[in-house]
Amino acid sequence: MPGIPDFNDTELWVARSAVAERYGKAVPLELADSELRLDPDSTALTACPTLFWTERGASFVVFKVGEDRYRCQFFYGPNEHYGTGRDVYDDIGECVTHLLQLQADHEARRDPPTHPDT
Repeated sequence: MPGIPDFNDTELWVARSAVAERYGKAVPLELADSELRLDPDSTALTACPTLFWTERGASFVVFKVGEDRYRCQFFYGPNEHYGTGRDVYDDIGECVTHLLQLQADHEARRDPPTHPDT
C-alpha cells in the first residue's frame, strides 16, 4: 500500500495563509512526520505527514491522514491537549481555520483580559 502523500504546495499555502491571517504575521510552519493509529480497532501505526507551529504559548499540529483528509489538535504541554471534536476534515482550510478558532476561544477563556474597574 502506498504511503500518504506529503502536503502539496496548495495545502501549504492554504495553511500558511490561515495562520498568517489569524496572527497578523507570517508564522513558520514546520514539516514533520508522525505515527498515528488511523484505525481505532488496530494497533498498527501509519506514518503521516504533519504540519507543526507554535504561537502565543500554544503548539499546533495538522496531520495528513490520507488524500484530502486531515486531523488536528493544539496543546500547551504534555498534559494539556485539545482536539476539535471532529475526527477527520476533507478540506485543509476548514481544518486549520476551525483549529485556530477553537484555540482562540480556549485562549480567551484560559487567559481572560483584565480590565481595571472604572
